[in-house]
Amino acid sequence: MNQRTCAACDCDLDEQPIRVTVGGRTVEVCCDECAIKLKEAHASAQGD
Repeated sequence: MNQRTCAACDCDLDEQPIRVTVGGRTVEVCCDECAIKLKEAHASAQGD
């Protein structure tokens, strides 16, 4: 079995992860909170 983890917090992902596009790449996260964190971190790094 392939173990997948959240791109933001490294928690194990369940069967229906949340997909978020950040910087042109689609990544999978475990919850809405992690999705928001990734988007905010990307925006901050880009100076938006």
